[in-house]
Amino acid sequence: MDPEFVSLASFVVVATFTPGPNNISSASMGILYGYRRTLRYLLGIVAGFFIVLLLSGWVSSFLLSTFPAFEGVLRIIGALYILWLAWHTLRASYTFEEEEQKPMGFFQGFILQILNPKAIIFGLTIYSTFLANKIGSLFHLALSAAILTCVAFASVSLWTVFGAGIRKYLGKPGIKRAINIILALLLVWTAVDLSGILTIFK
Repeated sequence: MDPEFVSLASFVVVATFTPGPNNISSASMGILYGYRRTLRYLLGIVAGFFIVLLLSGWVSSFLLSTFPAFEGVLRIIGALYILWLAWHTLRASYTFEEEEQKPMGFFQGFILQILNPKAIIFGLTIYSTFLANKIGSLFHLALSAAILTCVAFASVSLWTVFGAGIRKYLGKPGIKRAINIILALLLVWTAVDLSGILTIFK
């Protein structure tokens, strides 16, 4: 299997399914209101996420076409971001808020993405590194953004449906620590592979 594809898949899955504003808020609402009443909020999240990805792809394409030598710099920046994400994943506490008075809707979910730094940096990282050669056309950009958005929808849906169960198991220190370590190590491996440092030893 292509090592770069494995790195891409690892990054997408771990970055998408680990705790962040989307997953934690979705789990909280799932606990309080159930999946059906949370669905409009989830649709707002994925709609906003799709827009963020399109804009990130366009910005990355512009940077790489204008400054081709910038790709190496972007890879290092992307690797540093993934290491930062690994550190926060290792320390994740999986805390859930239960103070919402009523279910949030489509608009709140959409705005969360537009103002979500994790989503923005995720988009810039993936399109300036892993998918830098896939965004030459609007079709490929839209297709990749749609696929990534489907993964994001699967993530927030999973956290919503299994919110109560996730909370129960992640409340156990041993399980939480093991999950955090595994996810963090996957991200570290992805960052090292992305940086290109391994090619020095080949």
